Amino acid sequence: MASSNQLFIILFIAATLAPSISAEEHVVGDGTGWTIKFDYQAWAQGKEFHVGDKLVFKYPVGAHNVLKVNGTGFQQCVAPADAVPLITGNDVIPLATSGRKWYICGVGQHCAVGNQKLFINVLDQVASPSSSPSPTPPEKPSSATMTSASRFGFVAAIMGVLGVFLA
Repeated sequence: MASSNQLFIILFIAATLAPSISAEEHVVGDGTGWTIKFDYQAWAQGKEFHVGDKLVFKYPVGAHNVLKVNGTGFQQCVAPADAVPLITGNDVIPLATSGRKWYICGVGQHCAVGNQKLFINVLDQVASPSSSPSPTPPEKPSSATMTSASRFGFVAAIMGVLGVFLA
């Protein structure tokens, strides 16, 4: 009876930790943050964004903002009339659905002249660490991200430690 309770506890902890471990937090622009004259398309290239991940836009308060737009708004650097800008300087956007996502800065000509805009494609949530590898070569993860392999290793390590203590 004790071993079935131990197995239940291990499975419960693994199920509780798995969603939080699989989500990644992407600081837009890494150390540069959200600013003008930065190539955000080059920054996004090779990165995978999944449902459950978060984008974090860091910038000095009052200097910039973040607006979610559609493809046309992205190309023309124009936000919809009812768009509400994010203005905290540490704006966190949860990626809740898959598909194309476009973001621009609505301050002055930051988008049109300063190229302060980001386009990403959000993929479905990561199912398991055994999913097929991406065709792009692996890159060094930023400090704000955790790769699938390291997530799996982390979960395996926690389960191993729990197994030792519960045995």
